[in-house]
Amino acid sequence: MDFLELDTHRLHYRIDGPDDAPWLTFCNSLGTDLHMWDPQVAALSGRFRILRYDRRGHGQSSAPPGLYSVADLGADVVALWDHLGVARSHFCGLSIGGLTGQWLGVHAGTRLHTLTVAATAANIGTAESWETRIAQVREQGLLPLREGTAERWFTPAFVAAQPAQVEDILQRFVATSVAGYIGCCHAVATADFRDQLAQIGVPTLAIAGDDDPVCPPADLQAIARGVAHGHAVALPGRHICNIESADAFTAALTAHTS
Repeated sequence: MDFLELDTHRLHYRIDGPDDAPWLTFCNSLGTDLHMWDPQVAALSGRFRILRYDRRGHGQSSAPPGLYSVADLGADVVALWDHLGVARSHFCGLSIGGLTGQWLGVHAGTRLHTLTVAATAANIGTAESWETRIAQVREQGLLPLREGTAERWFTPAFVAAQPAQVEDILQRFVATSVAGYIGCCHAVATADFRDQLAQIGVPTLAIAGDDDPVCPPADLQAIARGVAHGHAVALPGRHICNIESADAFTAALTAHTS
């Protein structure tokens, strides 16, 4: 296993693909680990040097104390790139990973070849809704959120067709560090790029799940309109659209990064 030791926490990461291929960095959604990108890595590791990692407080990365900001999450990516000698990379992030990508587009655009953001928004939800979730998780943990998470993340048809895959993802969700989950909820609650999208100058693809109740297609269309060079696509599925429409998601990402 590969870890980057930082002052307050450590980041678990994995690299796949040829040494001399262009870099592609994947960034997970809230409550998942780096394995959410397994379908894309299987398809793309022959043509990219793929970096994926567990966000702080997720998977095998540790959770530094306190609440986090999206700037903290973006700085983790830059720290990984600096550690690995990555001058520039394609970047693909989903949900909170898409917020991280927007931060990078604004603050570290020279490190990006292209940006892909999926199932996200320039501002996700309301501060009040996130404070309610934080209070619930602090008191009850993540298990009570399991069924509602499944409904937000996947259509009933996908749950019925791929029960083992869905169960694996939900098990990883409930195993997430409560402290790390709460810290990252605060990052989502306080992230707002609505007035900064025009500062993102790299080619940007915004991918929506067409039945996503969290970040509907209109949110992704707004990002595509707001950045300098953006376009949006909608794929069948709900929030975790890279898994529910894995082949179509990979095809859209491939076209964007070619």
